[in-house]
Amino acid sequence: MDKEKQILEYIKINPFISQQELASKVGLSRPAVANYIANLTKRGEIKGRAYILREESSILCIGGANTDRKARSNQKVRLYSSNPVKITEACGGIARNFAENLSRLGCSTTLMACVGDDKEGNWILNETKRQGVDVSQVWVLPTERTGTFTTLLDINGESIVSMADMNIYEKITTSMFEEKWSYIISSQAVFLDTNIPKECLSYLINRCRDENIPMYIDPVSTAKARKLPFRLDGVELLMPNREEAEILAEIKIESIKDCQLACEKIRQRGVQKVIITLGDQGVYYFSTEESGHLPPFKTDVVDVTGAGEAFSSCAIYGILNEESLFSACKLGLAGAALTIQTEESISSFLKPEKIHEIVKNFS
Repeated sequence: MDKEKQILEYIKINPFISQQELASKVGLSRPAVANYIANLTKRGEIKGRAYILREESSILCIGGANTDRKARSNQKVRLYSSNPVKITEACGGIARNFAENLSRLGCSTTLMACVGDDKEGNWILNETKRQGVDVSQVWVLPTERTGTFTTLLDINGESIVSMADMNIYEKITTSMFEEKWSYIISSQAVFLDTNIPKECLSYLINRCRDENIPMYIDPVSTAKARKLPFRLDGVELLMPNREEAEILAEIKIESIKDCQLACEKIRQRGVQKVIITLGDQGVYYFSTEESGHLPPFKTDVVDVTGAGEAFSSCAIYGILNEESLFSACKLGLAGAALTIQTEESISSFLKPEKIHEIVKNFS
């Protein structure tokens, strides 16, 4: 057995073993052991202090974590006027919601985001941890306020207007990701939303491409989609909605046929697979092997908030389990249908057997 494997074996037995102990066990000097450990950390085989070993199934979710405030109108919304509403608050953020959804589907997930050192930030960390997500990689920024997303919902559950206070994300720098690189490289895959600064997006996309780490991206909004670099080589999957796809493809999408053309244009930027979400028209999926349109599963709409994250997390769950893009999209639509049936942004019913059952019932 070579020295590197021996060192890993001893660390597995005792993650808190000292470098001096390792040196005597494998017959090397302590500086030589330190060199091996530095290389293993760089490659992501171990993660930082206490030699946390890589978990093959860990999905790293990078991006937004904030509070979601929903104001649901008791009547048809009247603009420029006072509207009677019921306000609810929940943990939110695309990357955070995605991590929780995937955790509910049985995947090992880690969140890399930033919150303020305030009651909202503490609440998000505690609630997210309670749902089985590893929050040890979240930055707590003492002088910043935790992000908030406030949306006004019409009586039918449709979003009328949304307001985002996300200034905290501008404090994230590429050097912060460099410091966490040993953790990033140890992930099975990276999910990225575009809440973080433009230069951080480019850094992560390029570095993950160079290290062959599969990356899945949600562009978040038309404004934030513009932050993505033109070259997206190495990106496994991009999941824009219709408006974001129009920005990324630089064409107007007025029909399903236009979706095909938009996907082709986006693929020319280096992306492997594209799924365009079309709201009540379902989704259009595209790769070199398969493409097509799928309508949504019919269900009662209570609240559309969180449907996008539910779709993307269930679709990626399918891809991680080596389903075809067609089958992965069906699982995504099942997750979205489950989510819009309740006022919760994340359905407490979300489980692998439940989404497979919905797909089976509609097939």
